[in-house]
Amino acid sequence: MNENFRKLIDLLTELFQLDAADLDFGIYRIMNQKRDEIVHFLEHDLLPQVRETLQASQSGDVAALLAELDRAIVSARGLGVDPETTQKVKDLKAQIAQADITGLENEVFSHLTNFFRRYYSDGDFISLRRYKPGVYAIPYEGEEVKLHWANADQYYIKTTENFRDYTFTLPSGKRAHFRLAEADTERDNNQTQNGNERRFMLFAESPLSEVNGELIIRFEYRQDDAKRKQADLNMAAVQVIMATPGFAEWQQELASLAPTGSNPRRTQLEKHLTGYTACNSFDYFIHKDLNGFLRRELDFFIKNEVVRLDDIEEETAPRVEQYLSKVKAMRRIGHKIIAFLAQIEDFQKRLWLKKKFVVETNYCVTLDRVPEELYPEIVANSEQIAEWKRLFAIEEIPHTLENPGYTDPLTVKFLKANPFLVLDTRYFPLEFTVALLSNEKMLSGAPGLNEAIDGILIKSDNFQAINLLQVSLRGNIDCIHIDPPYNTATSGFL
Repeated sequence: MNENFRKLIDLLTELFQLDAADLDFGIYRIMNQKRDEIVHFLEHDLLPQVRETLQASQSGDVAALLAELDRAIVSARGLGVDPETTQKVKDLKAQIAQADITGLENEVFSHLTNFFRRYYSDGDFISLRRYKPGVYAIPYEGEEVKLHWANADQYYIKTTENFRDYTFTLPSGKRAHFRLAEADTERDNNQTQNGNERRFMLFAESPLSEVNGELIIRFEYRQDDAKRKQADLNMAAVQVIMATPGFAEWQQELASLAPTGSNPRRTQLEKHLTGYTACNSFDYFIHKDLNGFLRRELDFFIKNEVVRLDDIEEETAPRVEQYLSKVKAMRRIGHKIIAFLAQIEDFQKRLWLKKKFVVETNYCVTLDRVPEELYPEIVANSEQIAEWKRLFAIEEIPHTLENPGYTDPLTVKFLKANPFLVLDTRYFPLEFTVALLSNEKMLSGAPGLNEAIDGILIKSDNFQAINLLQVSLRGNIDCIHIDPPYNTATSGFL
């Protein structure tokens, strides 16, 4: 395997996240489903497809060499020399006999590596179309004002940990792996509260094993009941690993020194464990049209950095045919890789855009809008009365000549005397809510229910909630306070 092909394979392994931890949730589940298919393509299909596409250019190479050979023979005879004795003719004949497509392969692999590395950064694909060194071109369609940002064509999903397997080589050349057996993360974009941070810790069940001559060390990522720091957990893991029976040869190598200026006694195990447990957080995005985006950028890349019009103008027909074969190979293999990437991205996009069910809807209504025929059912509802006690301390309302106070059981007269107590329909059956919403008193002169409602509270993912509201509230919003600092102890945001 030549170096350029190896570089491309290494980059595609990163793009397809084949070193992602074998976990059973979220993107990890999707990657595990696709892993076998992708690995088969990279290891068995990629190189043969490149060679098949480039076969056509081989005839062009041979034709160019034959033409040059004819010129060399004519030149030698013109000098009165036997052509077969000249080094030029000998070299050209040897090249014709050994003509292959290795050079073109290397060019294709090198260009594809440069292309995908340019547009891929930290798990996402971002438009970095080079106008000239250090300057990028942005998509522009003649608008009077153009607002652009790096992730303009992507959906922001969340910020969370990025779990990957970690492999390192020991001094003897043997390989060891840190694998994540289980992980637990915050859901719904919640931030971790102080004291509840998750940590890497050694997996309790069979943490060490040897598979095919390689050492596997398993970890889990969860909250630590003892609230220990990661450095303390690392030292505890080192002690267990070095004391586990049956791994003496491995332990000897793991104990070999990898010193630093501040820690001359640091071992290989400590070095790599520190790197592995320094968990990195990433912003996760989903591209809105990864297939179209990468195909457009690949064509732009080929036109601007692979095909040089001046070279084509000056070259012979066989060499131009070789240029075209190289472009054809790049586009065919590039499109195949893009199709794999887009399958995964589009699947995530479908999940993200899938409309979510409204699982529950309730109404908070002041009693002055509730028909009196429903009052007997209200005073008999213990859950509603308990909420009134918690929110409004109704049990402290005294009895006066003008106003009946709190009694147990509660009376209809009490409800009539306190018309601005807020009733919550979540404590009542559906039939009660239907009777309430269909009553004219509920509308209070408004033309419909939507107009009668003067406040909406939605518990939802932001993206889904805004999509739900963008039609009914379009043009009706004067000011938005968005993205307050949720779940932070000092924000003061309730």
